Amino acid sequence: MRILSGIQPSGVLHIGNYFGMMRQAIALQEEGEAFYFIAEYHALTSVRDPKVLRENSRRVALDFLACGLDPERAALFRQSDVPQVTELAWILSTVAPMGLLERAHSYKDKLARGLARTAGLFNYPVLMAADILIYDSDIVPVGKDQKQHIEMTRDLAVKINETYGAELATGRVRPSGGPDRSVFKLPEPRIQTATEVVPGIDGQKMSKSYSNNIDIFGDEKETRKRVMSIVTDSAPVEAPKDPARSTIFQLYSLFASKEETEEMRDRFQKGGSGYGDFKKELFEKLWDYFAPMRKRREEILADKSYIDNVLACGAKRANEIADQVMQRVRAAVGLR
Repeated sequence: MRILSGIQPSGVLHIGNYFGMMRQAIALQEEGEAFYFIAEYHALTSVRDPKVLRENSRRVALDFLACGLDPERAALFRQSDVPQVTELAWILSTVAPMGLLERAHSYKDKLARGLARTAGLFNYPVLMAADILIYDSDIVPVGKDQKQHIEMTRDLAVKINETYGAELATGRVRPSGGPDRSVFKLPEPRIQTATEVVPGIDGQKMSKSYSNNIDIFGDEKETRKRVMSIVTDSAPVEAPKDPARSTIFQLYSLFASKEETEEMRDRFQKGGSGYGDFKKELFEKLWDYFAPMRKRREEILADKSYIDNVLACGAKRANEIADQVMQRVRAAVGLR
């Protein structure tokens, strides 16, 4: 089973990135052949400073490795180190219906947040489809908000298979003996429903765009400040409080054991504890959770060549697969 996922270097990684994508991706290293890329081409729709993009890309690699990505089991690489993906994106765009792209929720959301109405932003799902299909991916771990993009990827793969699959019928044979008319396999999403939306300090989905994030590797003073800034209602200390509506409780449950979570739930419901006390407990739990990862991060930083070597090896593995897939695609559409 081949697993594929990517993360944009559009800013510093926060705990929403960790619980929404990174932790699941790291766990999936145990289940199959994993390919994880730093999505620089996608980031170009919002990051205009080349120095910032380079720095962010390297920091994403550093943080992913510190959080537990094992380069012996998972290929980590820059999207731009596999330039064939842009060639495939163009080929997919020639069969992509405009109506399909116009229905993309993320495009509408980004326009609503003030991003420029560019062709790159509009074609984001096509490039994402190329990212997935070029590695013959089986499983794509994503958040709930990205599920539509996997569905669109499958739609585009079917379009290519229906249009060009007959070209491969004589050259590819299924194990059962019948001809295989597919150019692409159809990937499946893997959604971690328990943490599909991680709330930020204002209660909305945590996002750099909303400036409501708590960074994974922020310094202690800033991290504490962010936690203590979590928006709450005006319930007095003695009053019972609803844990289901509390950002503090939702975040605490990500870090705490089941027993610790239930204990805090009881204290919320009984009253007698203030939000300030709960915030302090959340900070301590969060800070301790990432302590081993902070240590690993310092060890990686001490080895000046480690990140470059990991990315180079990951790119080599990714290109080997991408080259095979593109030979198949070029033959199918008539470019070879």
